Amino acid sequence: MKIEVHKSVKIEIICIIFISIVLSLNLMRWLEIRNYHQTILRVRSRREESLKNMEKVMDGIKTMDTFQTKIDHEHLLTLRDLQKSIKISDVSASYILHAYMEKALEATKKFNCITDFLPECQTRLSELQDEPKGPLYGIPISIKENINCKGHDSTCGLRKFINKPIDEDCVIVQVLKIQGAIPFVKTNVPQTLFSYECSNPIYGQTINPLNPKRTPGGSSGGEAALIAAGGSILGIGTDVGGSIRLPAAFCGICGFKPTANRLSKKGLSVNSTGQRTVESSVGPLARDVDSLAYCMKALLCEDMFELDPTVPPLPFNDMSPRVVAGIKATGGIGSVKELWKHHIAAMAYRDEYVNAWKRQNIEVLLCPSLGPAFNIGYAGELSVASSYMVIFNLLNFPAGVVPVTHVTEEDEKELMNYTGFLNDIWDKTFKKAVAGGVDLPLAVQCVALPWQDELCLCFMKEVERLVNLKKIT
Repeated sequence: MKIEVHKSVKIEIICIIFISIVLSLNLMRWLEIRNYHQTILRVRSRREESLKNMEKVMDGIKTMDTFQTKIDHEHLLTLRDLQKSIKISDVSASYILHAYMEKALEATKKFNCITDFLPECQTRLSELQDEPKGPLYGIPISIKENINCKGHDSTCGLRKFINKPIDEDCVIVQVLKIQGAIPFVKTNVPQTLFSYECSNPIYGQTINPLNPKRTPGGSSGGEAALIAAGGSILGIGTDVGGSIRLPAAFCGICGFKPTANRLSKKGLSVNSTGQRTVESSVGPLARDVDSLAYCMKALLCEDMFELDPTVPPLPFNDMSPRVVAGIKATGGIGSVKELWKHHIAAMAYRDEYVNAWKRQNIEVLLCPSLGPAFNIGYAGELSVASSYMVIFNLLNFPAGVVPVTHVTEEDEKELMNYTGFLNDIWDKTFKKAVAGGVDLPLAVQCVALPWQDELCLCFMKEVERLVNLKKIT
């Protein structure tokens, strides 16, 4: 009888200990969640203060400048035209900065594009008076959130990077400033950057300016949305699987992914390092191809080559305009052995693709882009659809997108009968993702061989020219 009582006491003690552990774990979990939400609220509050500061700075610029006639955003589209206007003093750099700050604030209130204001833009504005007028002199530029700017977080939408301000501008931002540009805002991204949605728990969901039910794409979604809304004339993004081209296509603007390492990646924040099979690229987004080419020419300068000696010192090949002929990781790896097999397979595929390209005597390639913009929430269910884009990251071919047309009522009717190749779950989900897209933009993708970035841009320009010619006729 004593032994039985003793055993029961032991059982009771074990139960009490177990319950205590469970309660402690639950309490710790609750405290962790509460702390997480409080951290998020503080960051969002800080962003609101940042946007209020942006309004104050904007008002300060307004009082120190005699303002000219309001900028016509529909006609003053190209970066080159705007820079010429600033250079010959038709319009002041302070006025341009004020005008785009005003439009950016308006855009982010509607579409949630901006994560942070860069108040040093005001100091940058005053410094320009004593500097030579570089090719980007006085141009306000928006920057993707993971591109490092001194004194600001680059969270990639992750809590672990909150309250860790960067010590130094990344090389691309340094070069932009050397060339006279004024970085003024950072823009939203999806959590981890590995998505072509544009939402994260810190800054929330960015929506497409063309349709509030649609995603602007990702991961450079904040950039594309801000430019499409008229809040920036030029943005800098990154692309490891379509992250520049997808949002550009979804928002009806142009975007360019150069050959990897054509532009410096030194000083970018990423969620996972060491990924080499599919390399990321830094590239521009704008409303027209001329602006993309002008930005690339400005960035491919001696300053960048000196700041980052790992970048090949290849200045921009300023080809004369001509008609270009058309036709004449990742999943995780389980071991080092498997990683090497993966690299070898990727190299073999690149060789096979390049050989096939040359056998067909292809100079440049026109191919589909993904679109129209998906309804919000569907990108995560259709990750395979990014294969249209990610193939050229794997191959390391330069590629860009150009908007060419819009979804018509006839397209929407045909979609009702769409079954895809197998009428499987992917085909059915895709149909739901793009349904109701009348009047949304559709883009094509232009591709060239590695290091033929200028040829790719020239081809994009020709596509754009033909599209504009068709609109006139």
